[in-house]
Amino acid sequence: MDRRAFVQKTLTASTAIAAMPSLLVPNSTEELILGHNSHRYRIDTKWGKLDPSRYPVKDCHEMVQDSQGRILLLTNHTKNNVLVYDKSGKLLESWGTEYPGAHGLTLSRENGEDFLFISDNDRHQVIKTTIDGKVVMTLDHPKESGHYEKADQYIPTEVAIGPNGDIYVADGYGAQWVTQYSHAGEFIRSFGGRGNQPENLQNAHGICLDTRDKNNPTLIVSAREENAFKKYSLSGEYLATIPLPGAYVCRPVIHGDYLYAAVLKSRAYGDDPSGFVTILDKENKVVSNLAGSTPTYSGTTPNEMYQTIKVFIYPHDVCIDDEENMYVAQWNSGHVYPYKLNRI
Repeated sequence: MDRRAFVQKTLTASTAIAAMPSLLVPNSTEELILGHNSHRYRIDTKWGKLDPSRYPVKDCHEMVQDSQGRILLLTNHTKNNVLVYDKSGKLLESWGTEYPGAHGLTLSRENGEDFLFISDNDRHQVIKTTIDGKVVMTLDHPKESGHYEKADQYIPTEVAIGPNGDIYVADGYGAQWVTQYSHAGEFIRSFGGRGNQPENLQNAHGICLDTRDKNNPTLIVSAREENAFKKYSLSGEYLATIPLPGAYVCRPVIHGDYLYAAVLKSRAYGDDPSGFVTILDKENKVVSNLAGSTPTYSGTTPNEMYQTIKVFIYPHDVCIDDEENMYVAQWNSGHVYPYKLNRI
């Protein structure tokens, strides 16, 4: 399903989620604790709220923490595509008016300097900027790959940066290829692509570098319509599938020994806004679901997961800060600002 089709389906979603007997709708989130086992959090829905007339957000797509400890939010509102907060939720600065399809935000640290990679759906480009928004590189559709005849077939959603500076772009709303470039932006190869084989991808929405095995870094790519992540080598060889039944997973985020991901919605509720956040350990076993079902397994595969507490609407990304707290950005959720979840 491409982005336009998904948006259209969500516009016609019913309110059946509120009637599900397993779903809890809290009267207040002030003392609400989310999660399981060692990863439990207290949610703050007021963090980061701003005057929408001055700092409007459309869809809050992704967030990162820079080397100064600041939290950067990417939104597709062109009055201010990037909002920069401190960890208390105070706005420090804003910039960006030229990214109408701003979707993916990736931080890269090079020679002591922070850079950002913005994946823009509408521009069909990936744009590399300094931390304050100066453009230093633009990657157009990869015609060298032979997979694209025109730019609008290419709808990049996320970028990962390899240990040597190689750039990996996931075309999550286009033809589903992951394109690898050198640090200088030279085409190297494409892998994945739409199809029904294990190495193929269905909705390659997110991508990250997995450094949890320090001697063998790999890539993890979302296969959202397959309710899974897929692992690849740095040269694009398919390695494994990580099944997550019921979970339409967005970008994988590695922090320490854990993988974190926003789950846009759960299959149990169809197209209703019913997301949660899932956390996997170093062996890629689910250990906690925030606003979701208790992790249980049948053999080596998780049992189907679903939302149990209605606090998120289409969560799209998570950011884990240097104090182990979490920030959640939400798509198509009434223009809400990000939530902060304090680790307990």
